Amino acid sequence: MSVLLRLAGVRRAFGDLVAVDDLDLDVREREVHALVGLNGAGKSTVMRLALGMLAPDRGTATVSSGSGPVAAWRAPAETWRGVGHLVEAPFAYPELTVTEAVVAAARLRGLGRAEARAAAEMAVEALGLAPWARRRTGTLSQGNRQRLGLACASVHRPRLLVLDEPTTALDPAGVLLVRRWLRVTRSAGAGVLVSSHHLDEVARIADRITVLHRGRVAGTLPPGGTDLERRLFAVVARADGLDPTDAPDGPDALVEEVRP
Repeated sequence: MSVLLRLAGVRRAFGDLVAVDDLDLDVREREVHALVGLNGAGKSTVMRLALGMLAPDRGTATVSSGSGPVAAWRAPAETWRGVGHLVEAPFAYPELTVTEAVVAAARLRGLGRAEARAAAEMAVEALGLAPWARRRTGTLSQGNRQRLGLACASVHRPRLLVLDEPTTALDPAGVLLVRRWLRVTRSAGAGVLVSSHHLDEVARIADRITVLHRGRVAGTLPPGGTDLERRLFAVVARADGLDPTDAPDGPDALVEEVRP
């Protein structure tokens, strides 16, 4: 399978704080690669490096394009037409309707007027937003705004999706819908890099799960595995030189031990 995104030996610091250090990570077509870790592990910084919002201090972050891999922080607009992303809170002009907002996102990605309208209607339906299609985005609930952000990120059918906490604010029905949508997106050939705190949900959709801790890859977790929370804390503890079996009170005690 083709590699759509690759970070190799990446380091990024903010003053004295090293957010990402010597990181290797890739995303291939037709896969969901999940990035998990405690708060402050560096997940959001990785997302920004992948999207060219930040340039690495060392190493390379490259995105696939028609002519081969290009540096994310120098990639031209043509490359980003094959990428979709949702990082932090979704943005939408409050005076636009849901459909108008998704059409605008499609047009910004280079789709023609008629094509953008058709693609927007499909994205709105796929994300369960049809009942609110004519509602102004400023009136939406937080969960529906999140789904709107996903629709805008994917309306142009990108080869690569980068999603930071895509199920934030969603109710159980919304989580199930996004899970199905991600599976369909993957089956259509896209590669997805997703960060999440919801380990059980990640286990249901991910093909690979990478644990990030203090800006480094600390290990992996088995997709579809059981007891993932305890496995995660064990990986984190070992990365800090601790023995997970020495924590008699379970994961909560490990969190206190490894917290900076």
